[in-house]
Amino acid sequence: MNNEQNFELALDCFLLAGQIMMESGAETYRVEDTMLRMARSQNIEDAQSYVTPTGIILSLGKKQVTKITSIAARITDLHKIAKVNNVSRKLTSQRITLEEAYEELRKIQKTNYFLPVHLQILAASIASSCFLVLVNGYWSDMPVAFVAGGVGFFVFMIIQEMTKVKFFSEFLAALVVGLIASLAVQFGLGKEMDKIIVGSVMPLVPGLIITNAVRDLMAGHFTAGIAKGAEAFLTAFAIGAGIALIVAS
Repeated sequence: MNNEQNFELALDCFLLAGQIMMESGAETYRVEDTMLRMARSQNIEDAQSYVTPTGIILSLGKKQVTKITSIAARITDLHKIAKVNNVSRKLTSQRITLEEAYEELRKIQKTNYFLPVHLQILAASIASSCFLVLVNGYWSDMPVAFVAGGVGFFVFMIIQEMTKVKFFSEFLAALVVGLIASLAVQFGLGKEMDKIIVGSVMPLVPGLIITNAVRDLMAGHFTAGIAKGAEAFLTAFAIGAGIALIVAS
């Protein structure tokens, strides 16, 4: 492989690593740091990167081609981030070659590490019940929170798959949670509607996005921090609007 092909492969490899991490919910500074560390492991000292929540620009030097890749969708998949970090560590410690790193990254990109849908819904239900206890709700309300949290998360997944609009899916999911909690209290199946709602919407709350927004702002990545903060605000607003519509009716 000649030098030009080496740079082309390196550029594709580093960009793919950054793309997977951004699409999986990694912080902007971590994505930049990972790509630059991988570049330095290949004796590329002039590499420069610019990462935003919607795209990555990477250059390996003044005389090399600059490439851009777009970030079409962002989810929370910490397992993929850990996998990419592991590939980066192996590459920087010279345990694998650039070609092997690129192949591993392609496998990571194509693999779905999420649990089956029914297990995700079960986890959301259990988490909702536990959050109810954490906010000092009645233990007798746990079954209602279990159902409301699970059904709300299921609605979120279905609407998200159909529309690809996160605001709309979060709004409808919160609406369903509020409706179940309200009906449960009206029919005597629950006692405290507010705490049932609080516990049940927790699986929908954008906790990781808020954390990443604050972390990026602290690291000086103001564009990414503000963008992620706006996304978190819209998500929180959608949840609040869905609940408010039920409470006010």
